[in-house]
Amino acid sequence: MKYKIMMAATLLAGSVTGHTYAADTSPTYVSDWWHQSVNVVGSYHTRFGPQLNNDLYLEYEAFAHKDWFDFYGYVDLPKFFGTGNGNDNGIWDRRKGSPMFMEIEPRFSIDKLTGTSLAFGPFKEWYFANNYIYDMGPNNANRQNTWYMGLGTDIDTGTKLALSMNVYAKYQWQNYGAANENSWDGYRFKIKYMLPLTTLWGGNLSYIGFTNVDWDSDLGEKAGPVRTGNSVASSHILSLSYNHLHYSLVARYFHNGGQWADGSTLNFGQGDFSTRNTGWGYYAVVGYSF
Repeated sequence: MKYKIMMAATLLAGSVTGHTYAADTSPTYVSDWWHQSVNVVGSYHTRFGPQLNNDLYLEYEAFAHKDWFDFYGYVDLPKFFGTGNGNDNGIWDRRKGSPMFMEIEPRFSIDKLTGTSLAFGPFKEWYFANNYIYDMGPNNANRQNTWYMGLGTDIDTGTKLALSMNVYAKYQWQNYGAANENSWDGYRFKIKYMLPLTTLWGGNLSYIGFTNVDWDSDLGEKAGPVRTGNSVASSHILSLSYNHLHYSLVARYFHNGGQWADGSTLNFGQGDFSTRNTGWGYYAVVGYSF
C-alpha cells in the first residue's frame, strides 16, 4: 500500500464539475471549504514493496483550497478490516504491521502571502509545496518518514483540463531501514490533472490522474543492485461523483516501484523470489463525503 492513489481528485471532481454540469441539488456538508470523506479502498498488486501487495482498508481523506492555503491529505488504517497481505490482525496492534499510514500535501501560495502576482504565460499561481509521508510501523525497519519540499504552480490550459505541477527536494528520515535514511536524497516531479467528461447515471464522470517521477536518489549506489535511484508511479482514475457518494476505478503503472529494481532476486527467509516492481496495480474506491 505504502503510497496510496490521490483520491482527493475524486471529491474535487464532484465539487468542480458540479459548477459545469450539476447533476442534482446542492448538498450540505460539515464545512463549506474543508472537504472530507470516509472511503473503503481495495487494492490489488500494488508494487511499492519488493512483493506484490493486496489490501482492503478504511481511509479518512480531506482537501481544501482557501485563500493562500491549498491542501490534500489522507490517513489510511491498513488493518481496519483484518484482511489483506499478512500482519493485518489487530487494528492498533503495532507488533506486526503498520496500523496507520498518512500522507499530506500542504501548499502555501507565494502570490497571496506576498500580495504580488507572479503569474506569467499559462502559470496562474505559485506555491511553496510540501509532501509529507509517515508510516507508523513498530520499529525503524517498518517505518517511513519522508518530507518533500519545493515549488508548485497551477497552469491555465485554456480548456476544462485542470493541471498543476510540483517539483521537490526530498529529505529522508526513516525508510524501512534502507541505506538512504537521515539524508537529503533525490528529487520528485509531480503532475496532477483532472478532466470532467460527462454526466452518467445522475452523477459526474471525470478522468483524474497524477504522476510521480523520482530521480537522483543515492539508494541504488548505497544499497546495491536490488534498489534504484529512480522510480515512476502514474495513476489513471475514472471517478463517478454524487453529492455524497463517490466511486472510483484506478489503474496505476509502476516503474521500479518503491525504488526496488524490477526482476531482482531476494530472500526474506522463506526462499528466493523475484521482485515485480514494474507493471500495473489496481484500486477500487467507494466513499462518502460529509
